[in-house]
Order: sequence, then C-alpha cells, then structure tokens
Amino acid sequence: MPEIKKLLIANRGEIAMRVLRTATEMELPSATVFTEHDADMPHAQHDEAIQISDYLSFDEVLNAAKLSGANAIHPGYGFLAENPEFARSVEKAALIFVGPTAEAMDAVGDKSRARALAKSLDIPVADGVGPFSDPKEIAEAVRSLGAPVMLKASAGGGGKGMKRLFDFDDLDEIIASSQRETKAAFGDDRMIVERYINPARHIEVQVFGDGERCIALGERECSLQRRHQKILEESPSTAVDDDLRARLFDAARRICEAVGYRNAGTVEFLLSPQGEFYFLEVNARLQVEHPVTEMCTGMDLVALQLQIAQGGELPDQEELYSAGHAIEVRLNAEDPWNDYLPSAGKLLMLAWPQGELVRVDCGIGKSVGTQYDSLIAKVIAWAETRDEAIETMRGALEETHVLGLYTNQPLAHKILGEEWFRAGETFIDTIENWDIGARPVPEAFAPAAAAVFAGPTPAPPGVWAELGDWRLK
Repeated sequence: MPEIKKLLIANRGEIAMRVLRTATEMELPSATVFTEHDADMPHAQHDEAIQISDYLSFDEVLNAAKLSGANAIHPGYGFLAENPEFARSVEKAALIFVGPTAEAMDAVGDKSRARALAKSLDIPVADGVGPFSDPKEIAEAVRSLGAPVMLKASAGGGGKGMKRLFDFDDLDEIIASSQRETKAAFGDDRMIVERYINPARHIEVQVFGDGERCIALGERECSLQRRHQKILEESPSTAVDDDLRARLFDAARRICEAVGYRNAGTVEFLLSPQGEFYFLEVNARLQVEHPVTEMCTGMDLVALQLQIAQGGELPDQEELYSAGHAIEVRLNAEDPWNDYLPSAGKLLMLAWPQGELVRVDCGIGKSVGTQYDSLIAKVIAWAETRDEAIETMRGALEETHVLGLYTNQPLAHKILGEEWFRAGETFIDTIENWDIGARPVPEAFAPAAAAVFAGPTPAPPGVWAELGDWRLK
C-alpha cells in the first residue's frame, strides 16, 4: 500500500485536534478543513486550514485534499466517517482512506445485515425482525414480539430514531416519529424491531483489523447514557470477568474477520444481568471514547490507524496488555437540569486540570454554537484501581472551570459520588431513572461570575483562586 505523504483531517473540534496531535508527533504533514461557523476553532488556526461550506460535502473535502496536496484523508468520527460512499469516493480519487473499506462498511454498517452476519456466526443476538419501511408492518412486528421492544434505525446509529416501548399506547404516532427522525438522519426510514433487554449494560470491544486478522484491545463500559447518548465511559467494565472478556473478544474478532475488516472499529454488545451478551452493532470508525482504551493499553490508536492505512503490521493479540482503570467524562454544553437542552454562548473562562494521570482532549474556540454537537471536551483519568480512578476524576472535574454557559460538569461529578456508581451498578436506563436532585449552585459562584463580568477575564485561576475550595463539593 502507498505511504501517507500528507494527511487531510476532515473533521472538526476535539477529534480534529486529536488526530492533528498524533500527525504532528509522527512528523506527518497535515491540513485541516473548517466552516464559517468554526472560524475561531483551534483546528481552523492550523498552519494549513482550508475553508469549506459543509463537512458533509464529498466534493469539497476531496477538493481540499487536492488543494493541500494530501494523499490521505482521516474522517475522525461522525460526519463522513461511516459513509461507504465517501470511502469509495476517496479511493476512486486515488487517495488513502484512513478507515475500513467501503465493502466492510456495507457489510456491518446496516444493522439488519450485521445482525444476519452475527447469527450466521452463532454470535447471540436479541430476538428481532425487519427491516421494515411500512408502518403497518412495523406495528405488526411490535405486537408480535410483545413488550418490551426496541425500535431501531436499520441504516445508522447514534440513537437516531431509537424508541423503547413498554406498552403500545400511541404506537402509530411513535412509529411515525421514529421513522421521521431516521429518514432525516440517514435518508432511510427502515426500522428493525428488536427484543429490549432490560436492565442491560452497554459493553463495547475495541478492535483493529488488517483486512485478514483482527485483534481486540479491550472492552469499555458505556452504559451511562441519556437519550441513547453516552455521558461517561470506563475501562475495564466491572461486569466483565476474564471468561466473559475472552468470549466477547472472540465474538468481536470473528464478526470483523468475516468481512475482511481493516483499521479501527468497535463491536457493541448488550449484557444482561445474568451475564448473557447479545450483539448490538459495529461502529466502523474510531469512537469518541477511544482514550480510555489508550490510557489502559499505552497505545496511540490514531497512530495505529495511520500505520494500518499504509500497510503497516497489526500487533499480535498476545502482545497486548491492559493495566489499571480509566474513566472518561464527556463535557457537554448542555443543561441537565433543563431536560439536557443544548447551551450556547461565549466562553468567558476555560481552565483545565493538570496532572500526569489526567488527560484533556479539547478543540473548542471562543464560543459554543448550535450548528454542531455540544461536546466541549473529554476529561480522562487513569489510576491503578477503579476507586483511585474515580477520585482522580472527581479531582479533575473540581479543577475544571467553564464559565459562560451550562455544562454537565456538576452532573458528572455527582454521578462519580453515587453509591450505585461506586458499586459498578450502571445500566442503560440508570440515568433516566435517577433523580438528579436540585441544581448545585456554589455560594461563591455569583460573586465570582460578577467579578469576571466586571472586567477583563482573568487568566486562570484568577478570581477563582481567591474563592477557596468551592468547586462542585
């Protein structure tokens, strides 16, 4: 395979900066793209940044590669990362796509095809039928399976169109809403009807392939979610012992090897309280939560992506190790005390925790808009034990300062202190069934905010240092 001479990073925010960091460490020349909404973002300040109108535009991204002289494109996650037609377009333009082949994406990106593949390999899947486009067929399938069931988009993930049904009141309206959301997100309104495992954990396995062989780099516990969007991830999972881990790894490797998978991917499973696992889906890209795997394995997964994309060798499974425990918190611009509504505005102050065991992946500019997702940064902590990792993360969140808009920072801090979290009792529906209580407002917050508004924003820690230990306690 050809060598990567120059890399175009076709994404934004923290993942663009994450890929750029590794490219810089590898002394690999690179270029970025940005839109007018992101003009003040760090990735737009790169030495070679090319403005485009839409991150989803094949033509504009490919033209940016041509203008910059890049012979490889890294799509990050989201946007074009799991689009097989984009991968084909990249290869047709004689460029290197840093990700799986379009054929592998076709095979595992469609949930119905992926389910059929898993069943053919004797990998457990939850009872399900579909896909269906006809609302009447969907309703008939729902009633046939019986409650509880899950409606899922056949063509994509990210929680789009996903609905849990514990009864069939307003069934027609729910199906119509689910199909509208799915059609808007993926241009495809086909739905799968699947038995809902409850309570369940969301466990995923990080895999890498070279087109023939696959390896598993560890599992991640991703059960804490709101509206099917992850809030906090950790590795390893408290629910996975050595025997279960070996079976999960085997299932993940087999399903990817069956399609000749190349590069990074994640195989997701549901885990029942009885320890039975069920194949969920394959995410044919790098995941948002990949840093917890990096912290435990000591590997740079972006570097491995780039190596595999240019024909590099895949490590042997026996060479891999995982040590300690890592936790990641997604710091989102949203208000958990107002139905998780997105929060937008100017960032008046931003300061991050320090320490060898804490990592912050960030790519935010001077403000947070509403055009894209609400992720500000990811805060990741590692320690030798889970209890120590929890305390390290609590300390890291206490040292994180964001002023100017609402974030989920106090919610994440609160979660880390809950007995159910410390006991590892985390399930997909835990957050929605948990009373988060009243909004925490430290007494010092109002005068500190007033001080910042009254004059130039102080350099961290500035006025906040004078407040003493007020943060999130």
